[in-house]
Amino acid sequence: MFVTTHLTSPVIDLLVQQQIQFEVIEIPLSDDQKPIRQLEELLSAQGLDPQSVVRSVVFKGENSGFCLLAVAGGGRADWALLRAHLGERKCRMAEYDEVPEATGYVVGAVPPIALPEGLTVLVDDSVAGYDTVVIGSGVLGYALALRTADLLQCLSGKARGHFVKA
Repeated sequence: MFVTTHLTSPVIDLLVQQQIQFEVIEIPLSDDQKPIRQLEELLSAQGLDPQSVVRSVVFKGENSGFCLLAVAGGGRADWALLRAHLGERKCRMAEYDEVPEATGYVVGAVPPIALPEGLTVLVDDSVAGYDTVVIGSGVLGYALALRTADLLQCLSGKARGHFVKA
């Protein structure tokens, strides 16, 4: 599964440094440079579960600042659970132009690992439900497939729990 790649990003550097095998998945971009909407079909064609995509949802707490929620499947963030976990009265989604400021990556390429120090990362239990997951590569137009156990190893020390609506 380990591939030599022309891609470089902090995510790939981290995986190589940790000797974690991964596969690069090219995601064709539309004319407006946004990832295609048929990602599920693309992943299915490569033998990957479309629900195994780990989305990196960036939001901002009133006092705690930016936070990233790693969630797999179709789950939607449960704002009440997030606020309670962070001890916040109010949370909101990060604005489009705040995401690179908070994570160092553009929307559509944000990974749940290789993030700036101090950015709070929450890992939803849904991530553990797959053998292989697909994460942002840090480069628009590419994703990375890796073993879930390896991703969770990279996320050790991050808060894990149930943060999505049932």
